[in-house]
Amino acid sequence: MARTSSSTPPKEPGRMKQMWQVFNMTRRMDPASLWFMIAGFVLPLAAGIVLAIVLSGDNVIGIILYVVAGLMGGLLVFLIVLGRRAERVAYRQIEGQPGAVGAVLKSSLRRAWQASEMPVTVSPRTQDAVYRAVGKPGVVLIGEGPQSRTRRMLEDERRNVNRIVPNVPVHFVHVGPDAESTKLERLAKTLNGHKKTLTKAEVLAVNNRLSSLSKSSSLPIPKGIDPTKVRAPRQPR
Repeated sequence: MARTSSSTPPKEPGRMKQMWQVFNMTRRMDPASLWFMIAGFVLPLAAGIVLAIVLSGDNVIGIILYVVAGLMGGLLVFLIVLGRRAERVAYRQIEGQPGAVGAVLKSSLRRAWQASEMPVTVSPRTQDAVYRAVGKPGVVLIGEGPQSRTRRMLEDERRNVNRIVPNVPVHFVHVGPDAESTKLERLAKTLNGHKKTLTKAEVLAVNNRLSSLSKSSSLPIPKGIDPTKVRAPRQPR
């Protein structure tokens, strides 16, 4: 009898291999990041060696502990710098694509915010979209697309929000090709920069009331892009 071979799904790369892939992608797309990562590793290690020489004297155990502490500190700073630079590279790759704002709302906002990767309204013709985030500053409406096209969409959504929660502040943020628009990588920081006026309980209450607000679109609403799954384009050999 012929043995039937069942197709097995490809094995996902391990944690170390994933980190190596992220490092290579970041280094290729952002060459300056390599120097920041090297500095982040070397400076804590050098500080540990200096402290070991100055404070430990002839104490071998003390020297080892200071060097190991510097090594671990350097590795930690290296990973922090790698994560931030990789995130910036990923956002730059998806910037301008439908659903890019949803990726930021999904992965970069703090837990104090209530937001969805799905937009609340989409233009069927241009695919411009409006996203909503509820936090301590109130309701923030984010327009994805040129301001000339999203400004009216934002105003329409503000009227809908004011009808349901009339006493809650509403802020506008534009993410698009305009020079004065907010860069995708700075969206989370921009949202957190607004003045806080609501408590945590009020944020939940406002979000629950707004959850009843829904708008239909004749085109499917684009789902947010996951920046952790963005791959660097293949380099020509």
